[in-house]
Amino acid sequence: MADYELLYWSVPFRGQFVRAVLAFAGKTWTEGGDTKISRLMEGPVGDMPVPFMGPPVLIDHKADTALAEMPAIILYLGETLELMPDTPALRAMTIKIVNDANDVIDEVTLNGGDHMWTEKRWEAFVPRLAKWMSIWEDTGRRNGLGKGTGHILGGQAPGIADVITATLWTTMTERFSKVHDLLEETAPMTAALCRRVSALPPLAKLGETARQNYGRAYAGGQIGASMAKILND
Repeated sequence: MADYELLYWSVPFRGQFVRAVLAFAGKTWTEGGDTKISRLMEGPVGDMPVPFMGPPVLIDHKADTALAEMPAIILYLGETLELMPDTPALRAMTIKIVNDANDVIDEVTLNGGDHMWTEKRWEAFVPRLAKWMSIWEDTGRRNGLGKGTGHILGGQAPGIADVITATLWTTMTERFSKVHDLLEETAPMTAALCRRVSALPPLAKLGETARQNYGRAYAGGQIGASMAKILND
């Protein structure tokens, strides 16, 4: 029996952060699939494994625990799998990076599709996205990150903050050439860190699985289509 069940749509997006941490930790999981998620969302809250508005949902069978909301899931996995840093400050910074990543994907999908991307909207957003990238770059710089060495919060080995960083930017840069070029220009140390972390065997395997399962899809529906159209040269 797998260690966990993940409920998420058949795209990378928010669920890929949970997949990445599970893979990094060497854990196994099954995925309930789109039909099960839709059935739970359309049914009564009382039938849900945990009350939630939208996925991801993680079910830890051994602990008889279910959680929703990506940052809460990452915190739970970090604590229960002993992946969090030793000090309160670094633990808080780790969750800060998780929440920053959550904010970025909300913004890059225009709050989950409140609007669709146009060339004009993208041009207006580029300075803000560059600022987000510079936040990662300066966080790494303050913690000794270089273009070929180091980690986003320092330390001798990659941690959850590095996995989240790599998942955020690699998932986007592989699918959207304009995001790729902006990250390389704005945050070259972060881009190099993402390549190093994404090359770790469990994450490299996860990335290949994502390419096989989802192709170039990032988010679903019309917003995903508008991103593919506008965010590529």
